[in-house]
Amino acid sequence: MSGEVIQSLILILAALVLFASFVQISRERLLPAIHAFAWQGALVAVVTGLIAATGHVPGLYFSAALTFLLKALLIPWLLHRLVRHLKLARHREPLGHPILTVVLAVALVIFSYWLVLPIVAHSLSSTRNILAISLAVVLLGLLMMVVRSQAVAQVLGFMSMENGLFLAAVSATQGMPLVVELGVAFDVMVAAVLFGVFFLELGEGGELHNVDRLNRLDETRDGDL
Repeated sequence: MSGEVIQSLILILAALVLFASFVQISRERLLPAIHAFAWQGALVAVVTGLIAATGHVPGLYFSAALTFLLKALLIPWLLHRLVRHLKLARHREPLGHPILTVVLAVALVIFSYWLVLPIVAHSLSSTRNILAISLAVVLLGLLMMVVRSQAVAQVLGFMSMENGLFLAAVSATQGMPLVVELGVAFDVMVAAVLFGVFFLELGEGGELHNVDRLNRLDETRDGDL
């Protein structure tokens, strides 16, 4: 394939990464949101592999494989087990204001394009688009952490933010140093393990898988004092 075709394919896959963020926010159940995150991780891995092919950066092939193993397989599997353990597979958490949330999400995407455009005015249009998409993925992950009260959903939002950061770094620099990439991947894996242990303990102690309950407990404790 020619370079222009590969660049177009990268842009399409990056758009699908953004679409996966919308899916995660809109899903009422956790399992479909986890599956959307797994697809998002797989798409990020494919984009990384294509950038490695176009930029002739062999180290990125290893990063693509590591990203696929961690974000498309291992972390979703851990979260899937966590949801099963907490008996949240059938739990539904409708958005309080679904229309407002969608409008805000679209506004964040537009804001990302507006913010990135002057920063990389002299770069290629494909680079600008991918950077804007990456920033939008980060902001949508943050939005998910705000609008969702489920602790597991907030973990998904955090991991989605990392996907956006990783995609931006790879697309903007055509490949980071391998040591930095391994450090980022290791941080994600450690965060997943820590979050998993934390929520497992909460589930066994009192099933406090909703952060609103933690807030109410804190308010109750302050009232007792």
